[in-house]
Amino acid sequence: MEKMELRKNFRNVWHTDLTHSIQNDTPYCCFALWCAPCASYLLRKRALYDDMSRYICCAGYMPCSGRCGETKCPQLCLATEVFCCFPNSVASTRFLLQDEFQIQTTKCDNCIIGFMVCLSQVACIFSIVACIVGIDELSEASQLLSCCSDMVYCTVCACMQTQHKMEMDKRDGKFGPQPMAVPPAQQMSRFDQAIPPAVGYPPQQGYPPSGYPQHPPQGYPPSGYPQHPPPSAYSQYPPGAYPPPAYPK
Repeated sequence: MEKMELRKNFRNVWHTDLTHSIQNDTPYCCFALWCAPCASYLLRKRALYDDMSRYICCAGYMPCSGRCGETKCPQLCLATEVFCCFPNSVASTRFLLQDEFQIQTTKCDNCIIGFMVCLSQVACIFSIVACIVGIDELSEASQLLSCCSDMVYCTVCACMQTQHKMEMDKRDGKFGPQPMAVPPAQQMSRFDQAIPPAVGYPPQQGYPPSGYPQHPPQGYPPSGYPQHPPPSAYSQYPPGAYPPPAYPK
């Protein structure tokens, strides 16, 4: 709960929201729809920068994290997670990306996810009531509601995994240069260099122009410049009656 409260203060947003993820990457969204566990496996591995030594069950967000022997065989543990605990695997990858890049979930995405969860809970309650009561009409209604809930769940999870994939594409620079790229090395000029190095500019021919002095001219200051003020400049200063007679001692 503390981490969920912290995520509300994150300033960054997803590269694409859930409503536009299928439009921005339709092929991957279809792949995530028809082979959801495989997409979850690949996305978690990519979120860990392909370093499976960093893998922890459910990314450390569940009570079982770190207690499933992940260090011995992380690939098998991840495969077990995505097939047996698929919802947790998708949510854990989402939390992992949010905490790494400080991404907040928009209100629209929260409404979609909340609707999916509420519809699943309502379908579950209707199924329990239909089993207890035993009315055929209620059983058919609960089955129809469960079918709608499953369709919404599969669709939202596919869009969510596409959203994760596009965020990692942005991280890996597939949409252009990264905003925090390291600046290139620069060459600094020295005091003993007559001409500073032209870093980042094409070399110019004939620079400096001919006739331009390379060093300060010798014989500075130039001849004819008075070395000292003439004696007449000091003859009237200070005045003879200084300080004035009316000035208090």
